[in-house]
Amino acid sequence: MAWPIGGLEQITLDSLAPLFETDPVPSILLMGCGAKFANEPVGLRAGLREKGVVLEWMDTGAACRTFNVLLTDGRTVAAALLAVD
Repeated sequence: MAWPIGGLEQITLDSLAPLFETDPVPSILLMGCGAKFANEPVGLRAGLREKGVVLEWMDTGAACRTFNVLLTDGRTVAAALLAVD
């Protein structure tokens, strides 16, 4: 689904709310933070952990590759990706 996020500062638990409406809720969230690695927003990891979701934060290319591997392994995984040029 489309995710109307334009930058890291817009990534919040609220912006990820559709993730928690899926069945099943993924146990792993791969977050692609753009072309280059950048630090995750403060509190995001802890907030996701409270909901039972493990956050794996990485650049978008690595997130795409990791998503395919985990999906092939049958894991319940989702990816939230910031676009790259």
